[in-house]
Amino acid sequence: MRTEPPGPQHEWLDGDAGPVVRPYTLTGGRVRSAAGGFDLVAFVLAAADLDPAAQPQLPPEHRRLVALAGRPVSVAELATELDLAVGVIRVLLGDLLAQGLVAVHEPPASRDLPNDDILKAVVSGLRAL
Repeated sequence: MRTEPPGPQHEWLDGDAGPVVRPYTLTGGRVRSAAGGFDLVAFVLAAADLDPAAQPQLPPEHRRLVALAGRPVSVAELATELDLAVGVIRVLLGDLLAQGLVAVHEPPASRDLPNDDILKAVVSGLRAL
């Protein structure tokens, strides 16, 4: 009796043999995205009215990413959903971004946020009220 392993199922996973394709084979051996790195908490959103099933030229992993990005989802969540390394997800997202199939919304850089002194002054001012 053959039992399926728990978790997401992949076309490149054999229930008896385990992985039959190494994760970085999915990226063609690339370890960096051409679009740069994506923060783990960056949100990904598929292009409006995009049907991943209508994109037969896309590999299955790319189509799955587009389908999952139908609602805003973080890079970390995508890695978890697809059960792939974050590095692989970043490369695949770079491919999709270059094709205009997804948009990536990065969190504000820490330099854009107020520094601790300003926040302390605000808290002190509020306490003085």
